[in-house]
Amino acid sequence: MLTLFVRTAIAAAVAIAASTVSPVLAQQQSLMIFAAASMKNALDDVNAAFAKRTNIKTVTSYGATSALMRQIEQGAPADIFASADLEWMDHGLKNKLINPSSRVNLLGNRLVLIAPSDSKIGTVALAPGFDLAQLVGNSRIVTGEVKSVPVGRYAVAALRKLGIWSAVEKRMAMVENVRAALTLVARGEAALGIVYETDAKVEPGVKIVAHFPADSHPAIVYPVAATFGAKSDATRYLDFLQSTSAKAVFENYGFSFLIKPTS
Repeated sequence: MLTLFVRTAIAAAVAIAASTVSPVLAQQQSLMIFAAASMKNALDDVNAAFAKRTNIKTVTSYGATSALMRQIEQGAPADIFASADLEWMDHGLKNKLINPSSRVNLLGNRLVLIAPSDSKIGTVALAPGFDLAQLVGNSRIVTGEVKSVPVGRYAVAALRKLGIWSAVEKRMAMVENVRAALTLVARGEAALGIVYETDAKVEPGVKIVAHFPADSHPAIVYPVAATFGAKSDATRYLDFLQSTSAKAVFENYGFSFLIKPTS
């Protein structure tokens, strides 16, 4: 069972990566966007609207925020970094990989508990001391790696704040990004998952059974910024992300827009 579980998680992560790989020539001629996996559906639409308005092409690599930042550290040719938390953006700033004057804390999200859409588990109210271990039984609760992947870090913070972590720690399964966790729950290979609300909304194979209290974890904030050495068109892209047009797209997918639109 464990081998199948790991194989599925890896396959889901590879599928995300494969959908974003582009030839070197395309990278040189386009803006390279490195973005958190949870942004994929919304950002694909935003990028299409940006290209239609400006004729500027984008190539986007989606993945765990931590993995994307490590790639940038190793010299990957990113023009824009869109993070699922503040810590990895701060890490890029500290290491002089991110242009600080371009940074914007753009989006917000919510943390949710999901189950397969055909699960017998109904809506529950997460509160201090909730018996999550009994709810999951002998199955698993899947989320991102709790030491590095933002959704995993939010998850463990929330579970600890609610006094649940010690009871469910052995039931936790860690995968490399939030979309891999989403896929495992949708396939019924995990009874529960902890993901972002926006992920749950785009996957018909899952249902939201609970929202984590907002005060149980750090605020979920998505900062975006240009890297040092980014192409000049990166400024136009960041401007578009802050526009009324982009706001409408992001909000349609369930993100909260944290700034006043610039246009």
